[in-house]
Amino acid sequence: MSELANKQLALRWFEYAKNDLQAALIILSSDDAAPRVACFLAQQSAEKALKSILVLKGLDVIRTHDLDAISEKLPKKESEKFESFDLAWLTEWNVEARYPGDWPEASFEDAEKAVTIATEVLNVCNSIFINED
Repeated sequence: MSELANKQLALRWFEYAKNDLQAALIILSSDDAAPRVACFLAQQSAEKALKSILVLKGLDVIRTHDLDAISEKLPKKESEKFESFDLAWLTEWNVEARYPGDWPEASFEDAEKAVTIATEVLNVCNSIFINED
C-alpha cells in the first residue's frame, strides 16, 4: 500500500476512534445510561486510535483488544508516548463492559476515568498525525 493510501486508511481508523469517543461522552452526560457502555466505547476509541497509528506507519493491524500489546507494536518513538497511560486498566473494559460476570459494575467514576484515558490517547495520536505531515 502506498504511503498516501496508508494515511487515508489511518485517518478513517482515527475518525472511527473519534466517533466512539464522542458516543462515550454522550453516554457519560446522560443520567440514565449505563456507565459500562461509556467504558466500553472509550476502550474501543483508544484501540482504534492506536491501530490508526499502526496503519499510518505501514504496520500490520494486530487482532487484539489489548491496548498495551497494540502500543508495543508501534515504533519505539511512538510507543513511549503511551507508557504513562493506564492502558491495561482501560483494556479490561473490552470484556467487563460487554458481559455480565463476577466483577463490579462500572461506576460513573470508572466511566470518567475511561473517557479521560481515551481522550489522552486520541490527543497523542492526533499529534502523531500532525507531525507526520
